Amino acid sequence: MKKRPNLVFIMSDDHAAHAMSCYGSRINHTPHLDRIADEGMRFDNCFCTNSICTPSRATILTGTYNHVNGVTTLDTPMDNRLQTFPKLLQEAGYQTAIYGKWHLGEGALHKPTGFDDWAVIPGQGFYHNPTFIFPGDGGGVKRTVPGYATDIITDMSLDFMRNRDPEKPFCLLCHHKAPHRPWYSDEKHAGMFLDGDIPEPETLFDDYSNRSKAAVLAAMRVGVHMNQEDVKCEVPEAMEEMEWRRWAYQRYIKEYLRVVQSVDDNVGRLLDYLKDAGLEEDTVVVYTSDQGFFLGDHGWYDKRFMYEESLRMPFILRYPRDVKPGTVSDDIVLNADFAPLFLDLAGLPVPADMQGRSFRSILQGSTPPNWREAMYYRYWMNAAHHNVSAHYGIRTHKYKLIYYYFDGCGQAGTIKPFYCAGRNRVIQSIEGLDPEWELFDLEKDPKELNNVVYDPAYAGVFRELRDALHALQEEVGDTRYIKDTEVTNA
Repeated sequence: MKKRPNLVFIMSDDHAAHAMSCYGSRINHTPHLDRIADEGMRFDNCFCTNSICTPSRATILTGTYNHVNGVTTLDTPMDNRLQTFPKLLQEAGYQTAIYGKWHLGEGALHKPTGFDDWAVIPGQGFYHNPTFIFPGDGGGVKRTVPGYATDIITDMSLDFMRNRDPEKPFCLLCHHKAPHRPWYSDEKHAGMFLDGDIPEPETLFDDYSNRSKAAVLAAMRVGVHMNQEDVKCEVPEAMEEMEWRRWAYQRYIKEYLRVVQSVDDNVGRLLDYLKDAGLEEDTVVVYTSDQGFFLGDHGWYDKRFMYEESLRMPFILRYPRDVKPGTVSDDIVLNADFAPLFLDLAGLPVPADMQGRSFRSILQGSTPPNWREAMYYRYWMNAAHHNVSAHYGIRTHKYKLIYYYFDGCGQAGTIKPFYCAGRNRVIQSIEGLDPEWELFDLEKDPKELNNVVYDPAYAGVFRELRDALHALQEEVGDTRYIKDTEVTNA
């Protein structure tokens, strides 16, 4: 019988692929993450189905879309009685553990289940001397752990592997809170990036012309919508916006990258342990993030939008037994596919109610003939954090169609006034605005600066994509917004 592989699933929070050198980053170098890509496979079109922490994590665990698992917003915690891939692995004899960020709720019905051991950070947690929740009665027991969060989470992960039963396979989820905002580096990395400026993204000075009202009114602009904690000093009020963006970008991106560097170093510690323990050949190592992040792209920080920098997840996987080193895939894979993949690799059947698909054959160099050519996305948190509109859309290899419907649809956490800390600034409400479409030709416009939905030359493309979007919604069991209609020129 073929030996069942171990699984080390490392996930950070808000780590954009374009802040990893194996993805061609212009702004930093991540040598230990590059080891995984160099010795395994890099996925260039891995996408989340909802670019926000809690929903993405629920999809990863359950293999289902958020309208199915019920975790649509930050205010909809996951019911821990749901079926998850760690539960199924545990039932099949795997030793299971999770350490670090959970962000799926607290209390008896939301604490981690399906794990032999766990210690998770409540909410976003702290970088320095973080509080953890440990197993205990009810929702568990809280205790402060001295040190830096990224180091502590790695220490716990290493302790689990050292103390495991060597006769049984294991599944370890190492979930870093880094590099989530607000960014605080450790002492080891505090001196990095002090000499000179970080290259600016091409779209730092985006003015959102020829875009939807959703883009214009989003309150996540670098500088303008940041606070003192973001830039670690008094925020100047007198600058013009574009000058302000340039100034604030340098301050926040350097701290973001320092935090990323600590993640990279700690990934190296895990890889070194696997090598020293003779576990490399029998262990699947995955590194990903729960979604992407705007690193000054479009003049923004944060995520939520269906634009590329937010939608794309880094996903690199090393498994010497099945995966050739240095390989790259441009097939479209989703966070909903992770659970089926892990079960498949463990030799377990994939439950019929999981909506994702295993992409094990892609790891082996063979794309199934019926593999998806498009993916479905939906963000539900209308007008809440950063004044971003609720929207859904479809992305193919060539095009992207987005529908902004400006309605919370009764979802928890959507009717909250946006508050811009430390400012006396009026944020225009987007609740109830007329819906809008955006269409991007990703081959001609990879930076997504030109909305062509009103261009008559794209009328046929719009209709084809709209119909494909509705077909995807029907396929996954989601419902169209009631005002989802044609654009005037199409």
